[in-house]
Amino acid sequence: MNNLLPHKYKAYSLHNFRSIEYMNRLSEQELFDIEVVGNVFPFKVSNYVLDELINWDNYQDDPIFRLTFPHRDMLVEEHYNLMAETLKNGAGKLEVRTVANQIRTELNPHPAGQMKLNVPVFNGQRLTGVQHKYRETVLFFPSSGQTCHSYCTFCFRWPQFTGIDELKFAMKETDLLVKYLQQHHEVTDLLFTGGDPMIMKARVFRKYLEPFLDGTHNTNIQTIRIGSKSLAYWPYKFTTDADADEMLGIFRELVDKGFNVSFMAHFSHPVELSTEAVQKAVERILATGTQIRTQSPVLRHINDNANLWSKMWRQQVNMNMIPYYMFVERDTGAQHYFEIPLEETWEIFRQAYRKVSGICRTVRGPSMSCTPGKVEVLGVQKIAGQKVFVLRFIQGRNPNWVGRPFFAKYDPEATWFNDLEPAFEKHFFFQHEMDKETEEAIESNNKYLFN
Repeated sequence: MNNLLPHKYKAYSLHNFRSIEYMNRLSEQELFDIEVVGNVFPFKVSNYVLDELINWDNYQDDPIFRLTFPHRDMLVEEHYNLMAETLKNGAGKLEVRTVANQIRTELNPHPAGQMKLNVPVFNGQRLTGVQHKYRETVLFFPSSGQTCHSYCTFCFRWPQFTGIDELKFAMKETDLLVKYLQQHHEVTDLLFTGGDPMIMKARVFRKYLEPFLDGTHNTNIQTIRIGSKSLAYWPYKFTTDADADEMLGIFRELVDKGFNVSFMAHFSHPVELSTEAVQKAVERILATGTQIRTQSPVLRHINDNANLWSKMWRQQVNMNMIPYYMFVERDTGAQHYFEIPLEETWEIFRQAYRKVSGICRTVRGPSMSCTPGKVEVLGVQKIAGQKVFVLRFIQGRNPNWVGRPFFAKYDPEATWFNDLEPAFEKHFFFQHEMDKETEEAIESNNKYLFN
């Protein structure tokens, strides 16, 4: 495919996926499974992913197919059977939606206290498009960026795309955000997230950034981060799209204004780095003075292989990107399908880390973004005759927690922080403070949540 010519974006969702030319390779049962699971989890895939990333000669084992297409085992049997019977009985849209929502509420749609603990209140108003969990960093969810070029089947933000307003983070304007930041000068980093902010046209994205581009923001923001999967799912956004130059011009303007602009790129597999289109897009973003940092969870069926990770980190560095995080799959959605025991996850990280040079070892992990903060698994050791997990905070609700090692009892089946129990003491060192903060935050927010 000639990547110098314009490419027209096209996306397929549940209502038209059977029209994808490759679907004639799937059995009728596989197609039905997509409909069953796709009525619970959001499904959307771009023509770029279909044409350039998936190996259709071996689609059943293809990691990008599993990354974007619903699979039967992404629902537990009880939930699968409930939705399957609903569809087989010819239920209408309302009934299907009701059943889907019933299932969704059982899948921990907002892990780590996002809705109750992270949403700040400003002048008596909940800022529903903002999260402020860590002292220096605020997340902003622009309402125009709450979709993606394609959806990842593992995504912990899947409720953003289900159409349930009460499960969605979004804000239309930056006015309240800027006023909040003006009163919180401890915040140095502003992260545009979603969804995917790069789904927006450049002119729309610029509107959200106007206070920072025209110098009127009067905040202490020094770094502007852009969380995006667009390099993997639609790199033409930065090469041949009609507003590609305009979008890159915004990045350059921010850099010229003195901001550190960090593009937080989500790459889950080396094949996402392999096309001419993504290589050109990376070059063009870097040419604006923007940094690109890379991250992904480690996922069963997708990338649970140390050689794959070392290859991916090496390739990212060769493309002048900075490996940033390996995450643990969060406790939401189809976690049971993708999760890997923490010890195995650590071994994958350690084996991959050993195979690369120091220049690639900017990456951190495996990291769990749980309620208290980002907890890194440092390893499994025997201390005082007891086998334990060695952990530490990379980031915490209380900055004083950061960097402090602590220990959890060894559990070979543990896949998430909530599965762990403290070793050598009754409670983790932060637990009392965390419980108190949780109680106060819920009490404070409930009057705004339910009014």
